[in-house]
Amino acid sequence: MPFSLHQGDALAVLSGLPDGCVDSVITDPPYNSGGRTAKERTTRSAKQKYTSADSKNDLADFTGENMDQRSYGFWLTQIMTEAHRLTKTGGTALLFTDWRQLPTTTDAIQAAGWLWRGVLAWHKPQARPQKGRFTQNCEFIVWASKGPIDGSRNPVYLPGMYSASQPSGSKRQHITQKPVEVMRELVKISPEGGTVLDFCAGSGSTGVAALLEGRDFIGVEKTEHYASIAADRLTETIRATLTKDDVVLAT
Repeated sequence: MPFSLHQGDALAVLSGLPDGCVDSVITDPPYNSGGRTAKERTTRSAKQKYTSADSKNDLADFTGENMDQRSYGFWLTQIMTEAHRLTKTGGTALLFTDWRQLPTTTDAIQAAGWLWRGVLAWHKPQARPQKGRFTQNCEFIVWASKGPIDGSRNPVYLPGMYSASQPSGSKRQHITQKPVEVMRELVKISPEGGTVLDFCAGSGSTGVAALLEGRDFIGVEKTEHYASIAADRLTETIRATLTKDDVVLAT
């Protein structure tokens, strides 16, 4: 199978994987953000932070959203240090974040041994305007590499900004789900046939994108509910993309 999915704690799972087994780490960790005060940031659940009270989707909650700033930076440094070990020399890391956690994320990724390369923007066209303020219609993607990048190994020219709305209605299966069309562009930083790791896999969008773009995928998701959704989506993606050439008939 071109993918493996592990349900459990990310640090524990990653510690059991071999050195240099992935080409790119592309993940959307819990931001531990939101709210005007420390109490609002650390006492509300992910569902309370990121979905409106009148939301029609009954989406499951997820853990890991109640760390303060110092704890979040420490956790992210730990796990990105482990991810650094798993990544091949010249490989890359892409981490989603919001404006509040952008400084902490860039600090943590460098403390973990990565070479910080820059910040990409994900523009959300349907963000709500705010009277008297600038619209907060971007999230960010901090990207880095494990040492120098050999452009000839993966000669792609990728944009630094992506515009797409978050999935809605029945297509939205996770509170913080990212658009597959954005993820399909991001996974191209991994060479064709390479392996992408997402240790906060959620509903599996990174994995779906990786498989659609001809990459292998390793996913880790702590919440059992979302791990089940991710497994279904990944399996369905494999079934939908199989051709006759991929199937060997035994007589």
